[in-house]
Amino acid sequence: MNEFLASDLPGMFVRFLSLSLLSVGGAISTAPEMHRYLVSQNGWLDDAGFTTSIAIAQAAPGPNLLFIAVLGYQVFGLTGAAVALFGMMLPSTVVTLAASRWGHARRETPGVRAFVHGMAPMTISLLVAAGSILALPFVQQPEHRVGGLLLIGLTILAMLRTGIAPIWLITIGAVVGALGGV
Repeated sequence: MNEFLASDLPGMFVRFLSLSLLSVGGAISTAPEMHRYLVSQNGWLDDAGFTTSIAIAQAAPGPNLLFIAVLGYQVFGLTGAAVALFGMMLPSTVVTLAASRWGHARRETPGVRAFVHGMAPMTISLLVAAGSILALPFVQQPEHRVGGLLLIGLTILAMLRTGIAPIWLITIGAVVGALGGV
C-alpha cells in the first residue's frame, strides 16, 4: 500500500466534499467512487480493508454514514476520520442550514405555510408507521400486549394533552420497560 502523507489530507477532503454532493440515496451510493479513489487510484487501502471498513461500520449501531469515518480512520487515523466525515457532512449541513433559515425568514408566506402544513401529515404518518413496526413485537406477545398498548396509549395521550418534550416520554418508557412494567 502507498504511504499516506499529511499533504494528501486536503485532496481527500475535497474528494469527500464532492462525493457528498453526488450522494443521492445516501453516502453508500458513492462507495464505488470511494473504492476507486482509496484503493485503485491511491492504494491507501486494499480491497479487504475497504470492504471490512464498510462491514464494521454497518454492523455498528448508529447512522450508516459511520463507514466514512471508518474509511478515513483506516487511511490516516483520527485525523483521516475527521477529514473524511467533515468533507462528507459539510455540504448537506450547509444546505440544511440555508434552507432552514430561508424557510424561517419566509414562514408566513403562502408557499412556505403550505409546504409546512403539507409535511405535517406525512411526518405523522411516517412516525406512526415506524412506531407500529417497533411496537409490533410487544403487542404480538400475550404477556406484553396489555402493558405495551397501555404504554403506547398513555404516551400518545401525554403528547396530545401536555407540552412534555418527547425525550422525557421516551425516558419514562425506557425506565418502565427496564423495570419490567411492560
